[in-house]
Amino acid sequence: MASTTMTLATGTPAEALLRLLAWCSPAYPVGGFSYSHGIEAAVEAELCNGREALLAYVQSALRAGAGAVDGPLLAAAHRAAEARDDATLDAAAELGAAMRGTAELALESLQQGGSFASVTGTAWPHPGFAAFAARHPGRMAHAVAFGAAAGFHAIPLDAALMGYLSGFAANLVSAGVRLIPLGQTDAQRVTAALMPAIAAATRHATITPLADIGTATPMLDWLSMAHETQYTRLFRS
Repeated sequence: MASTTMTLATGTPAEALLRLLAWCSPAYPVGGFSYSHGIEAAVEAELCNGREALLAYVQSALRAGAGAVDGPLLAAAHRAAEARDDATLDAAAELGAAMRGTAELALESLQQGGSFASVTGTAWPHPGFAAFAARHPGRMAHAVAFGAAAGFHAIPLDAALMGYLSGFAANLVSAGVRLIPLGQTDAQRVTAALMPAIAAATRHATITPLADIGTATPMLDWLSMAHETQYTRLFRS
């Protein structure tokens, strides 16, 4: 019986989707599993002790925290990569490396960005992305690296934003499952309830210029700083 093999033409929407799914997979080796974005400190302080509290925490991060910064950064990097505008791409990289409120949030972003750039540059090489990564060793935020790679590889901006922000939210939910702890069904209820916030963060990212980005989550920043000296820790942030 003859076997059949499906092949995808290079540059097709289906190929772009498969590439995006790979980059957003929990199996993609960027080390996201080791960061809680301050949730570990929130659990220790009894400020995040159940499903509704975890939902509120992740919603805040998406709407007014890292999501409100990383979304526009990703969009700017994507557009610059598409246009082959190195000056704007480099400006996004410099801003992304600076826009972190605490040392641990900076580590969370820059370590994952460096890992993403290294793995993606090896598995899905592109000369434009390779040159960009070489100009910013150790100083590339995850969102900027992701946006630039998506732009160079012709992944649509809306899809790239939705995928990145969904992955960010999923990683925080996963941390909450382990720390609170929560059951898997409750975790999926939180994930489902986060869909409107992810869609809103995606829309915000497409219309917000870099000059207008910022955060308004002082409690999340405080928890991140508290985590730096927390006595018992499972996570790096």
